[in-house]
Amino acid sequence: MKKRAFIIVLDSMGVGELPDAALWHDEGSNTLGAIRDHENFYCPNLRRLGLFNIEGVGGGVDRPAGTVARMAERSMGKDTTTGHWEIAGLTSPKAMPTYPDGFPAEVIGEFERRTGRKVLCNKPYSGTDVIRDYGREHAATGALIVYTSADSVFQIAAHEDVVPVEELYRYCEIAREILQGEHAVGRVIARPFTGEYPYVRTARRHDFSLTPPRDTMLDLLKKAGYDTLSVGKIYDIFAGKSVSEMNRTTCNDEGMEITLRMQDRDFNGLCFVNLVDFDMKYGHRNDVAGYAAAMSAFDRQLGTFLDNMRDDDILIITADHGCDPSTPSTDHSREYIPMIMTGKHVRRGVNLGTRASYADISATVLEYFGVDQEETDGESFLRESVSAAALLPCDALSDRELMELAVTAKSSAYTPYSHYQVGAALMTSEGEIFTGCNIENATYTPTVCAERVAFFKAVSAGRRDFAKIAIAGGREGEVARMCTPCGVCRQVIAEFCDQDFILVLGNPEETREFRLSEILPLTFTKKDLGQSE
Repeated sequence: MKKRAFIIVLDSMGVGELPDAALWHDEGSNTLGAIRDHENFYCPNLRRLGLFNIEGVGGGVDRPAGTVARMAERSMGKDTTTGHWEIAGLTSPKAMPTYPDGFPAEVIGEFERRTGRKVLCNKPYSGTDVIRDYGREHAATGALIVYTSADSVFQIAAHEDVVPVEELYRYCEIAREILQGEHAVGRVIARPFTGEYPYVRTARRHDFSLTPPRDTMLDLLKKAGYDTLSVGKIYDIFAGKSVSEMNRTTCNDEGMEITLRMQDRDFNGLCFVNLVDFDMKYGHRNDVAGYAAAMSAFDRQLGTFLDNMRDDDILIITADHGCDPSTPSTDHSREYIPMIMTGKHVRRGVNLGTRASYADISATVLEYFGVDQEETDGESFLRESVSAAALLPCDALSDRELMELAVTAKSSAYTPYSHYQVGAALMTSEGEIFTGCNIENATYTPTVCAERVAFFKAVSAGRRDFAKIAIAGGREGEVARMCTPCGVCRQVIAEFCDQDFILVLGNPEETREFRLSEILPLTFTKKDLGQSE
């Protein structure tokens, strides 16, 4: 059984200031709050999944279709690198260096010596303003425009006709070699631009990140034999470490188009996606209308993604920091991020409140794949968020294979009175199988159904956690199109399983999954007797 997880990072889509926001001069920042009331904002899919049910957001639906949480950042930072590293299980207790007064002379001098080009600017600057103010001097002299921001970045802007892009990338590699130790900024960024004054930036930006200092979720998954696919700048953020496939993008739309194509592939592992336009094109440029419209465009593509999800897929939608487009600042903001999880086996309407670290996402994904999470800095919320079917090991039987076992069990049925045989195959959350068949009695009342036989065998063997049951029925030598459990069996199932427990009905040629809530919507359980689980 192949498993797939998708993490889509809406770059900078924070959901409100963190308690320590004042330390970062980000009091009052709320990226989602800044755009949610704009006329361009229309996100019915995100609303249905529970975006507005997240703690502190407000305006949610009665029963969201997914599991949600508000995630706090434990790392000392508010930038892309620390945010993504923490999502992947690696927190950064020490902030990466920033340069509000520009880079020191020893750094700039070594950079000029090794590139053979002078440096212009060397101060914090807006990316669009810096090419407007220094672009003509750069074009006339060939000097490189070096600038930074409130983030831990060393950015190099150059006109593509003056410095070919590949040469610009080589200069970035030189800067990356220089910027180590005390000057180890999170990212060196190539910022090519083109055209005539006032110039326009091109889509050939490229990030040169620090290598994560220890293993992340990507390393642990790859070591365990899983695919680690990336879309957008994920490859750059992790310096390519343990990324098995890279897919660069030029915009959000292309990023989602690639992600939708990924859904058609039979990979086994993680697809990690970054959609950078929210941050780069709208957050940093204080464009509320553009940010709101971009969220609406994503939501439309999200609808297509949700329709194409397979039974064993999970999707996590999150962010990496904030970038409130309504504040005077054009920099990132220190905010909580959203976590929205959905999939066939993900529980609906679960609100996990506020989690202590973005790293809980990595621990959850690793547990989903059965990989040890102890090397990450997070705590998994998987068991609070999914049904037992999602916890099955990857080598667990498929629905069709489980149904075949039910058909085999059916052949052992004792049915001298009805001549209608039923077989059941019950799978525990560990993938263990218990089978049962119906056993009739001349006085009828003592007759026991196949489903109960399977459950009673499992319970008497000490098992209590169950994932799914396949049921096959029909006359001797035949298998009916579908055989559903009787009312008593449904009640027995409800005694040991929650409403998301899966029933596999049909026959080996065609199976169909049902949740217990669909066939017994108003259960009477121990909760109704005032007893806890």
